[in-house]
Amino acid sequence: MNDQQHEENSATAPTAHSAGLLALVGGDEWQTGADYDIELLRRSGADQVLVLPTAAAYEHPERVVATAQRWFSSLGADVRALMVLSHADANEEANAAAIGQARFIYLSGGSSLHLLSVLKGSLVFEELENAWRHGAVVAGSSAGAMVLVDPMVDPRGGAFTMGLGLVEELAVVPHHDPTTSHSFWRTLELAPVGIPIAGIPERTALIRETDGSWRSTGEKEVVVYLNGVESGLEALPR
Repeated sequence: MNDQQHEENSATAPTAHSAGLLALVGGDEWQTGADYDIELLRRSGADQVLVLPTAAAYEHPERVVATAQRWFSSLGADVRALMVLSHADANEEANAAAIGQARFIYLSGGSSLHLLSVLKGSLVFEELENAWRHGAVVAGSSAGAMVLVDPMVDPRGGAFTMGLGLVEELAVVPHHDPTTSHSFWRTLELAPVGIPIAGIPERTALIRETDGSWRSTGEKEVVVYLNGVESGLEALPR
């Protein structure tokens, strides 16, 4: 590549800090108190949310979609369900195209391991990452939040596995309540040195701004732990 081509590509390619808004939600999505969804809608510039109930594939995904429809209808928006329930679904070109056209993409809660197995290495995730890096709003709740980062907390015992890595060097613990979470302290003990762990309570969101900065919003506060001790949002990757 010559210098002129490099300069032209650099001028048009999105930078790491020009991606769209990212919301990592601690669970109990689409309920009263989740007022951050109002901002996410506004910032997306759209009146439709593309909902993937993938993580709830074995837990009546149609009910998940109905909940999303009721909630976003109350906010003046429509919901389009993208029923990507298997890895084969995630490699259908029509589903990938729908992701590429969306301005607000929301991954529901459910099984993080199933969601990971469906999206990993798929056309749908490739388009989701591309859409986000070109300005689309992406939100994931509970399982949806867990898989978007890397490493991912393994729900079977609190250890770690490889996530999808939309944001790297960050792990997420949804439904965060250290007084009742038996595996949480094991997760802190097993966390790689230098990797922050974000404990996100229900109806609370950890939001990554387009400039790479982070903030907590919702009913409670996000708590960040680094090397086993409580830290602040400044420990999160930029």
